[in-house]
Amino acid sequence: MAVKMRFLGMAAYEFITEDGKRVLVDPYIDSSPLCPVKSSSFDRVDLIIVSHAPFDHLGDTEEIAKRTGAPVICGGEIKNFLVAKGLPPEQIRATVWGIAVEVAGFKVYPVENHHWSQLKMPDGSFASGVPNAYVIYFEKDIRFYHYGDTAIFRDLTLIRDIHRPTHGCIGITNPPEIVSMVSGPGKLLTGEMNPLEGVLASEWLGLNIAFPCHYYDPGCDDVNEFMQRIKQLQKVNPYAPGALALKPAEWYTLNPVPDWKPLYQ
Repeated sequence: MAVKMRFLGMAAYEFITEDGKRVLVDPYIDSSPLCPVKSSSFDRVDLIIVSHAPFDHLGDTEEIAKRTGAPVICGGEIKNFLVAKGLPPEQIRATVWGIAVEVAGFKVYPVENHHWSQLKMPDGSFASGVPNAYVIYFEKDIRFYHYGDTAIFRDLTLIRDIHRPTHGCIGITNPPEIVSMVSGPGKLLTGEMNPLEGVLASEWLGLNIAFPCHYYDPGCDDVNEFMQRIKQLQKVNPYAPGALALKPAEWYTLNPVPDWKPLYQ
């Protein structure tokens, strides 16, 4: 059974299963500068998964969860924030690396993520927590890895060996629309991974298809470099991932990859 996936810009994704269930991951939608979709267009949401707390990932989780009643999977600090904003605690499943959960019929495995997660609580205090990446088991042979803004680290190979993700999104840039929102001296030079690191991460994860993300423009320099480096890798590694740079609001069908076995397994 296939799963339809729509890229919504940055790290936001919509998934629809063949039986009509909708999953949103990092739903930065209504407040996203160039997202061509509005959350009000979702007549049904069965699950929201949030990797960490910054605005471009937590996004419109609160509003969507309140309107649709969708359960939320997230870290502990995000649960505390959402409860303080009026969501019932029983609507939110907090978890962290290694603590697998099943919500709304979906098995979701939080996995290691080298990043940070901090947000301002409604009372003005600050909360921080452990950010999550996730492997979402949609079907027996469709396992989607969402990177959750991680930096590269060698133990991505453990995620490969344990979960064998078939598809996954990898952040390899920071678009100017987001960089302009972040204040501080000097300037940001890269996202959490640059294109070279993103290609290495895709290879170490053993992905069948990698989707570069954290952009709006699929023609930007970083995405072009990522795609070129993937092509170079494919010349020397028969198990190198395929890659596809989607436009915001573009759909793609995730097809099962039976017995997917990466190079090192």
